[in-house]
Amino acid sequence: MNRTRIVRWLRVLLPLAALAMLSTLFLFSRGGDSESQIPYADVDAEAMARDPRLVAPEYAGVTDDGAALTLRATEAAPGRGTGSARDLRLDWQRPDGLRADLAAPRGGLAEGRISLEGGVRITTSTGWTLDAASVEAATDRSRIAAEDGIKAKAPFGTLSAQRMELVPGGDTDASILNFSGGVRLIYQP
Repeated sequence: MNRTRIVRWLRVLLPLAALAMLSTLFLFSRGGDSESQIPYADVDAEAMARDPRLVAPEYAGVTDDGAALTLRATEAAPGRGTGSARDLRLDWQRPDGLRADLAAPRGGLAEGRISLEGGVRITTSTGWTLDAASVEAATDRSRIAAEDGIKAKAPFGTLSAQRMELVPGGDTDASILNFSGGVRLIYQP
């Protein structure tokens, strides 16, 4: 009989003790900070409203002749006719397997072309490294061109020229890297 009485009391007291513990958790919990800020919102809202920007935009597409383009930037701002972007990377790959990676500090995308400016570095899958002041890449066909001088390191030496154009070959699927305007080649066997 003694044991039954203890069990009856515990059936009443244990849920009451649990309820008391839960209520003390809610009563003595920290109050909410009404002045708190979102921890990841380190932006000036007024500046963002004045100058709207996109953070980490990405553009991807395929040209009519099958070249895959992926353009990434750290930040982009809309503009009249053209937008501007910072820290651009363009990954360009032809169906023949040729790949070119372009990096530039600034540029934009407008009217069927990607403009890269401020010192562009081009690295190809065939071992070429090219440096130019500015480069334009078409979004409707396989074409990358530099008009304001270019310096290149090739597997066989170095060269410089006024203009460079990377286009698909005529009858073959192979791409052609064409230099013109005061071409100077230093061959290193």
